Amino acid sequence: MAPIALPSNLPDAPMLGFFPGSTIGNLVPATAVDLLRRIKTALGPGACLLIGMDRVKPVEILLAAYDDPDGITAEFNLNLLRRINRELGGDIEVEAFRHRAVWNDALSRIEMHLEARKNVRFSVDGSSFEMAAGETLHTENSHKYGRRGAHLLLQAGGWVPLGEWTDPQDLFALILALAEAPRFAP
Repeated sequence: MAPIALPSNLPDAPMLGFFPGSTIGNLVPATAVDLLRRIKTALGPGACLLIGMDRVKPVEILLAAYDDPDGITAEFNLNLLRRINRELGGDIEVEAFRHRAVWNDALSRIEMHLEARKNVRFSVDGSSFEMAAGETLHTENSHKYGRRGAHLLLQAGGWVPLGEWTDPQDLFALILALAEAPRFAP
């Protein structure tokens, strides 16, 4: 989230930024707007940005993707606890937690949580923590954007959407946007 510095030996021509996947969805909207503004500043006047965004889709599809039957996402989420133990000197009982994926309709996002299966006590880097059974650690967000929401997010970050491509089911979008010229009035 720091300023982005491009190499100084790039040609003096309009730039094209490419932000694939739907990583922008992992950021809360205000932070996503900050990042889009930093990208615009780094790429300069006349720049374009090709960005991927995950679409809002039926809740059943979203929950199946983030709580898959093979448990791949659960293992990814639980690995956070293993890394805390390994890298931060934690003593978290990983088996005392379970993965939960929750659709938050008001914020248009999937939330990943680690839920305590029982009352737990643990320490991380010398600090002690307690959690009651049922309490969760909110580990990740994945915001989903409809066409209008995606365009508003880009516009708030200083980009004007020029074109958009989606898959046949409209589950994912690639959007091409132009860096908006500076404005001195609303």
